[in-house]
Amino acid sequence: MKKFENPVISLLVASGLMLAVPSLATTPEEKGFAIAARSDRSDRGFGDSDVELTMALRNAAGMESGRSLRIMTLEMPDESVGDKSLVLFSTPRDIQGTALLSHAKILDPDDQWLFLPALKRVKRISSTNKSGPFVGSEFAFEDFTAIELNKFAYRYLHEEACDELQCDVVERIPRYENSGYTKQISWIDTATYQIRKIEFYNQRGDLKKVLELNDYRKYAGKYWRAHRLTMTNYQTRKSTVLIYDEFSFGTGLTDKDFVKGRLSRLR
Repeated sequence: MKKFENPVISLLVASGLMLAVPSLATTPEEKGFAIAARSDRSDRGFGDSDVELTMALRNAAGMESGRSLRIMTLEMPDESVGDKSLVLFSTPRDIQGTALLSHAKILDPDDQWLFLPALKRVKRISSTNKSGPFVGSEFAFEDFTAIELNKFAYRYLHEEACDELQCDVVERIPRYENSGYTKQISWIDTATYQIRKIEFYNQRGDLKKVLELNDYRKYAGKYWRAHRLTMTNYQTRKSTVLIYDEFSFGTGLTDKDFVKGRLSRLR
């Protein structure tokens, strides 16, 4: 993708030492958290963002259908409060105007509302249904909320090459209820601290899907964004590719742009 209930993690944050130098962490759990925190906080301070993108859905036979959408994000400066996001589809016509509003939480279930133009109503997404596919894609509803640092417990596994880079491999276990995943394995590069790949494991502990993040670009000299995300379902052989246009930052978005009452009026 911020409440510290684990006393070990609280100590790390209070000292700041382990976060600045992950190699000084004394246990795999401490080092895993330190690496994840360094990655998460490398992106802090962007304020808000707005981007248009295309979504390509590919079935097991290789047939493809496309969609156009827009994602707006509002950063919450307080790490104990999750970010807010709004996804709005513009094409094809049968889903034009479909919107997903997400208020990310930490350990509580994320608040999510889906507006369906055909039904002309806003539907709240149940906390027990967030592992379901979002508009037929290989992304689940929970994948479309901000990946908040303290939603997970972490464990450092090892370092290895990832393409031309070196990556720290970190296991993260969802701490929030009703996740569709038992664990995720993330590859975080050691140069810019960005996530390059995530493996998602289902409730049986089997590998379900893999997300690859490519074409990273730097904005304002400090904010990195991946412009191509590929989610591959290893059980169904289906995939979804997100291709992003240029991001805009500091667009003036506020809390008022991320309220449920606006969903039915979006175009």
